[in-house]
Amino acid sequence: MGVFVFLPLVLPLTAWPIARLAEQHLHPRTATRLLTAVAAVMAVCSTLCLALLMVVGTAQLPGNPLPDGWSDPEVRAAVPYDEVAGKAAIPALCAVVAASARALWRHGRVRRRAHQALAGLPGSAVAVLPDDVPYAYALPGGRRDRVVVTTALLDCLEPAERRALFAHERAHLADRHHRFLLAVRLAALANPFLRSLRTAVAYTAERWADETAARAVGDRRTVATAIGKAALVSRGTPVATLAGLAAPGPVPRRVAALLGPAPAVRTWPPVFTSVGLAAWGAAAGTAMSAMSSANAAVTMFLILRTATPL
Repeated sequence: MGVFVFLPLVLPLTAWPIARLAEQHLHPRTATRLLTAVAAVMAVCSTLCLALLMVVGTAQLPGNPLPDGWSDPEVRAAVPYDEVAGKAAIPALCAVVAASARALWRHGRVRRRAHQALAGLPGSAVAVLPDDVPYAYALPGGRRDRVVVTTALLDCLEPAERRALFAHERAHLADRHHRFLLAVRLAALANPFLRSLRTAVAYTAERWADETAARAVGDRRTVATAIGKAALVSRGTPVATLAGLAAPGPVPRRVAALLGPAPAVRTWPPVFTSVGLAAWGAAAGTAMSAMSSANAAVTMFLILRTATPL
């Protein structure tokens, strides 16, 4: 395996430039999909390599349940600095698994509680709660997707701004933004170098819904005003993977973007631009990460099969 087993752990650094540039220069839909795909692939690759290192480290521990042949010098020689790297991978992978499981459990618990809280209300697509706390969010799953909003927030908005609010939340549900947000959240837990992509996707997903709402309402300034008002009074959403109009983040940048022209729709940026070079750099890093992890996995499989007595 050599150094190939370590490359997927650091190759997410190649995605840092595109994480920032995509927010500014790509259509929000393209940016969200691109950044989520890069984060998911890199997270899977780095986790796989951690697992391979853990096998080497676990085989060195006394009393482990693995075959004795897996601790032979030939197996350890496949990993540089096997003594340190192998044993360090054990707590690292355990931390990744525990953090991911906790995030999934918390996400599922919040969604279940939200659906239970709405159980006594009519089964309409919009649930208006009589609450003094202003907030709104898109709640997927259950029997049907629903937009949840409180009367306190509706009272702060004009009729046109309310239409913008509902268009924004419906866009989150229609385009399944919660899946992108959950994917990058788990990716950032798997590899801390991917946190910049999580932050970027949280912004681009909101911008994607902003642009969809602007087309539905037909007035970009109305959507910008609704976002500004909601941000001033709202407390956000109950969990990071539930999207909402006033989600925490750079609200002034969202408002400024809506006050300008609509972004151009491109599937891929031009090559000889800063964002194009950054995109190709992230794509190359993702491809190298996939090839390195695949090479390490196949090599380890062959070595372990050879070291295991029949």
